[in-house]
Amino acid sequence: MQVTNYSFEDLPFSKLFKTYVHNFDEVSEFFETNPFDRNAISQKIDEFNFQGNRKQTASILSALNEQFNAHEVAIRNIERLEKENALAVVTGQQLGVYGGPLYTVLKTISTIHIARKLEKEFDRPVIPVFWLADEDHDYDEVRKLTIIEEDKPKTFSLPPKNNHLPTVADLQLPDEISDMRDQLKESLYDTDFSDDLWTLLNRSFQKDHTFFKAFGLFISRLFSKHGLVLAGSNQSDVKGVTGEYLKASIEKADKIRDHLEEKSVDLAEEYHQQVTLYDSNLFYLDDETGRTKISRNNNGWKTDGNIEWSTAQLVDEIEAHPDRFSPNVFLRPVIQDALLPTVGYVAGPGETAYYGQMRSMYRCFDMDMPIIFPRLSATLVEPAINRIIGELPFEFYEYGNRIEDLESDYVDKTDQHDIEGIFEDWQAQVEEISENKKKDVAGIDSTLEAAAEKATSVYINELNKLKGKVYRSVKKQDQTQLDRIRRIKANLFPGDGLQERTIAGIFFMNKYGVDIWDKLLNTLDQDEDFKHHKLVYL
Repeated sequence: MQVTNYSFEDLPFSKLFKTYVHNFDEVSEFFETNPFDRNAISQKIDEFNFQGNRKQTASILSALNEQFNAHEVAIRNIERLEKENALAVVTGQQLGVYGGPLYTVLKTISTIHIARKLEKEFDRPVIPVFWLADEDHDYDEVRKLTIIEEDKPKTFSLPPKNNHLPTVADLQLPDEISDMRDQLKESLYDTDFSDDLWTLLNRSFQKDHTFFKAFGLFISRLFSKHGLVLAGSNQSDVKGVTGEYLKASIEKADKIRDHLEEKSVDLAEEYHQQVTLYDSNLFYLDDETGRTKISRNNNGWKTDGNIEWSTAQLVDEIEAHPDRFSPNVFLRPVIQDALLPTVGYVAGPGETAYYGQMRSMYRCFDMDMPIIFPRLSATLVEPAINRIIGELPFEFYEYGNRIEDLESDYVDKTDQHDIEGIFEDWQAQVEEISENKKKDVAGIDSTLEAAAEKATSVYINELNKLKGKVYRSVKKQDQTQLDRIRRIKANLFPGDGLQERTIAGIFFMNKYGVDIWDKLLNTLDQDEDFKHHKLVYL
């Protein structure tokens, strides 16, 4: 396995993210700490102050991780969190079936790597934590999985469900998981590693398991041996610990909204606003209407299901029944950081953007924004692709273009004949001759000038048709290379997007082993800071 750097500049990442990794000073007003400045990180760590109860946090995490048969290394890390100088580096993700897209494992690897790096550099316990998105309700996001079959993306899905669902974490895997498994096994051809993979998947994603348990078992079995600790907030003991922050989100709602709006407007002027703002950052969980937003109702509050409260009544309801309330994308990090001594969060490009909206909001909770570390971004290049990619005249990033454009560009770059030049010259000569002849015809009979113009247009149209035939002829002559272009594109930029956002991690585990992520983790340079996209040659 070999890893090389590739600039983000030509890849499909947002302007904000590219600026964040290449010119942090330009976006420093939206973030508290430069993740690439050792002095800034050192100051952040020195000044870090965790307001929570470490013993209580450790107790909660111990009970949770026992459910997932966590490795003894992870259990020891939970115990180490009780130390007054212990810190946590956190990431999180939705509970995707069979582990979800590649970026899920890339975020996890990043978190383990950064925790190790900080612990060694600053000589204090730094624990990697994966926050299970156990309050997420987007079932449609977690029920799908994409692999590559015959050089084409192929998606497998569990059946859709109707509205008013509980959290995805509480949903049991449907009976159709068996059908999905059989279809996947048929498409993922047998290798020396298939038995190990399916042993892992079948033990994790069983029909009697919830998405929460299945995904947690999967991640724990892969990464708890590296000390990764699992956490989440959809538990009564966590809601009991963090209920004060849920109440504060209502009591300080106007102030929070003002701070969010201020940063969001500033961010949108130069970059983009990732997340829409609402009156509150809470959802209400109702047995009849499901999860509904809590919105302003004059001086009070209401849900879409027409439940109404005054502010005092809503605060009392949160205190009495915190389990009935769920944080949105802005409040979730606050709950996370109230439970954990979070010195840093490992974020994808989208998460980095919404954290940029949140800087001032943290002050409303008397908290500081953690360091936002970019995650490992990578494209895995298989040997069969590596063998042919050097034979073609394209840079890696160009395979993100449309296949039609790649084919035309290939013909232009490799054909010995200047087809465009031939036809441009031909058309110019036709137009020059036609202009004079049209005048001659008009001099004979002015009513025929339009007909002469039409004759010229017909001729030029025929030229364009002929040019198309010439291009098709060239394509046919070099079909082998054009097929290779399609193959490379399908593997590196499936569906015109980055591989890491589309293809499931298990696709590579089936071909290269369940321990592929251990190897990638060990391949990373000790000082790696993820300022570049990685090309990982398998």
